[in-house]
Amino acid sequence: MKSLEIFTDGSCLRNPGGAGGYGIVFVYEGKKKEVSGGVESTTSNRMELLACIIALECIREKSRITLYSDSKYVVDSIEKKWAYGWRKNNWKKKDRKKAKNVDLWERLLLAIEKHEVKMLWIKSHNDHVENEICDQLAYSAANSSNLIKDTGYVEINDKIFFNSIENKFKQLSGSSRYFDKKLNIYK
Repeated sequence: MKSLEIFTDGSCLRNPGGAGGYGIVFVYEGKKKEVSGGVESTTSNRMELLACIIALECIREKSRITLYSDSKYVVDSIEKKWAYGWRKNNWKKKDRKKAKNVDLWERLLLAIEKHEVKMLWIKSHNDHVENEICDQLAYSAANSSNLIKDTGYVEINDKIFFNSIENKFKQLSGSSRYFDKKLNIYK
């Protein structure tokens, strides 16, 4: 079984809702390969998750992977098994609130299951060569003109937008019946 190291980072220019990017450095047998990409509108946490997902999905055969991230959100959620608990409880956290970024957590857990993965946290902006490269890759990708849509983020925020319109209408009219029938959104 191959063993390799992967370093990841995510970036969001205006969090939340700004353009974002991810950067990845693969290290295998002394050779390095860099990968990056960007999205139009997202969050920092989504980019941290996406960096790990893309990195693991790039590895086609089962491998022993040490994945380094400067995101405590990602590393702790995997290494402390929080994400597995959320999945088991229908994506509800201990406080019974819905976990955020479920679309990406599902994808990350599937990618992890295909390999032997150990995630380690590294402090960001601490002169760690590969982490600094990942940070620059993510930032450059977020600033590029070749951005794709983060459909998970867009869908969530469309619902928030329309729910806020419905709530405003309820305040003005005292009922949501008109909203539900005339606009026919999410009902």
